[in-house]
Amino acid sequence: IKTIVNLRGERDCGSFRLQRAACARHGIALEELVLKSRAAPVPAQIHAAEALFRRIDHPILLHCKSGADRAGLASVLYQILREGVPVEQAAKQLHARFGHFRAADTGILDLFFERYIEFNRKTPMPFLEWVDTVYDPEALKRDFKASRWANVLVDKVLRRE
Repeated sequence: IKTIVNLRGERDCGSFRLQRAACARHGIALEELVLKSRAAPVPAQIHAAEALFRRIDHPILLHCKSGADRAGLASVLYQILREGVPVEQAAKQLHARFGHFRAADTGILDLFFERYIEFNRKTPMPFLEWVDTVYDPEALKRDFKASRWANVLVDKVLRRE
C-alpha cells in the first residue's frame, strides 16, 4: 500500500493521530477525501474523488469507520472513474454483504447511481457529464425515503455515523 485514503476527514482523536504516525513511520501517504454516508453526493465531491484517484500513488487503501457506506461509495467511484468499470457493475460495491443497508438513510447512495443508470439507458451520457449537467442532489434528497426501522438498525444498533 502506497496511499491510505481517509474518507472521514482529519479528526482530533487518538485513532487519527495513530494513523498519521503509522503512515509516516512506514512511508505511506495519507490523503483525505471527505464523503458523507447519508447525503446525496455533490458534484464537487465526485470531481475531487476523480482528481485524487488520478493523482495518488497506487495501490491504495480506502477507509471510513465501518467500511460499508462511504467506503462503498468511494469504491464505486474508483471503479467508474479510475478503472472504467460500468456503473451497473461498480454499484454492486454498495451491498448488504459489505454491511450497506439500502433501506436506511445510506440508501441515498444507491439511488444516486440508479438515477444515472436509468438516465443513461434512455440518453447515453458519460457519468461525469451527467453529474455536471443533469444530476440534481436536491431532487435526489427530496425523492429518497428511508425506512425508520432500517435507520434504527444502522444508527442505534450498529452505531454507524
